[in-house]
Formats: sequence, structure tokens, C-alpha cells
Amino acid sequence: MCKDTPYSDYAKLIVVSGTPMTKLAFFFSVLIAVCAATARADDRLRFVTLEFAPFIYGENQQVAGPGRDVIAEACLRAGIACSFDIYPWRRAQELMKAGDADGMMVIGRNPAREEWLDFSPPLFRTEYGFFVAANNPLIYDEQSQVAGYRVGVFAPSNTETQLKGLREEQIAQHVEPIEIDGHPDDAAGMRKLAANRLDAVYSNRDRGWGIISDEELGGQVRYAGGDKAILYYAGIRKDFPYPEVAKRFFDAWRELYSDGVAQRIIEGYGLEPAPQE
Repeated sequence: MCKDTPYSDYAKLIVVSGTPMTKLAFFFSVLIAVCAATARADDRLRFVTLEFAPFIYGENQQVAGPGRDVIAEACLRAGIACSFDIYPWRRAQELMKAGDADGMMVIGRNPAREEWLDFSPPLFRTEYGFFVAANNPLIYDEQSQVAGYRVGVFAPSNTETQLKGLREEQIAQHVEPIEIDGHPDDAAGMRKLAANRLDAVYSNRDRGWGIISDEELGGQVRYAGGDKAILYYAGIRKDFPYPEVAKRFFDAWRELYSDGVAQRIIEGYGLEPAPQE
């Protein structure tokens, strides 16, 4: 019997007219159809994420960008119907933990997330670093250079987690620690920096450049240098009820990288594909 079909449904199928053999043949033909329909219903993944250009973003009321394109291609190869939605970050995580979404896209990996997500191989390689006002001569190389800085960061996020770690290291080294200014809108930090209300913003490099372009802050804010190399992934919740679907998705993902398709998609957007593990 096919998975997740109640026994009462089978009982209903048997009540048909005709000879016993006709009944049996009809029963199995309908059973096959029910199983096939159930399999098709299971072959779905709903991905949620936040607006995170240039990796993933909304365009013409659709989710677009290299993150979406690579994942959509993996779904196509795996024969999985995938959908994509953009939400505020907190809401996206709530949907995942409530079981109303299955996967997340373009996310950093950390121990807390590993407790409830199964991660894909890496998707992008980029870095976290410091943005400063254009008139600040800082070329970032070590933590002591930002001692006492008031630093903006998107929060809650993996970026914030990394910045908190940097602050703890400053304290351990008896360096005046940074003051962290977290905010749920990462563009707001760049605007505050341009208005001299922050000393720096800690951000993904490529995301920061995108914000500078979108907010037309090119003459006011610049990138001072990288602090930590970072990889971005997709993740599927560990309690997703169809592990065979998740496996097909991850297998198709690996194929995309082994034959170079994923790399061509990502490089077409001017971004760096991640080396594969």
C-alpha cells in the first residue's frame, strides 16, 4: 500500500460492481493512481528567504537572482516542484520552524542552525568585512584597528554572530571593544554610516556593495577590507517528512557543480561560486 493513504480509503475503493477479478483489477488500478498522485504531492519543496541582493531578490513580483536560479535548476533535475518566497528574516525562520516551509536559501552555516537544518554543499563564496565613511582612511587588517568603534550590523543574523565573536576576542585581548548597533534592515546601517551616525558597518561584502549602489551612497561609503571568508548554503529542515525528496535535491545540486552549470550561472551574475567540499 502506498505511503500515507488511510486504510479507510482502500476500503472505499473495493465497493465496486462486477466480478471479483474485475473488482481486484479495478482496485489495483485505482491504488496505483492514488500512489502516483501522493508521490507527486510529496515531490515539492517550498523555499523561503529574505531580500538579499545580489544573491537573491524580488524582481517583477518574482524571486530572482543566482541563488534562486541554481536551486531552481537543481529542482528541475531532481523532478521536484519548488516554490520560492521572500519574507522578513524573522518571519522566514518562523515559517520553517512551524513546518510551513521546507528550505532556506543563501544562508550562513553555524552550530545553532546545524541543530535543525540539513545543509547543501556550499553555493557562494564571499566574505564579511567592514564598511566605513569615504573620508575614513582605514584599511582593515586586524581587530585593534576598530577598537571602540560603533558598528552597525544586520540582526539577528549569522553576520551579527560573527561580529559578536570579534567583540569577545577584543575583550579577551584587552582591546577596547566595539559597540554593536543591530538593526533588522541592513540598508539602514549604511544610511546611518553615510550620515556619520556610525563608525562602521559589518556586512557581507557583496551585499554591502549592492546596498551602496541601490542607495546611491558611492561617494559616501566604501569597503575597508575583509574580516572573515564565508560560504553560503541552502538548508532543508531536519524534520522535513520526505527525506528521499531532500536526498534527490542534494544529489542534483552536486551534479550541477560537477558539470559546471552552477558555476556558469553564478559567474554570470559577477559573483564567486563556492569550492565544493
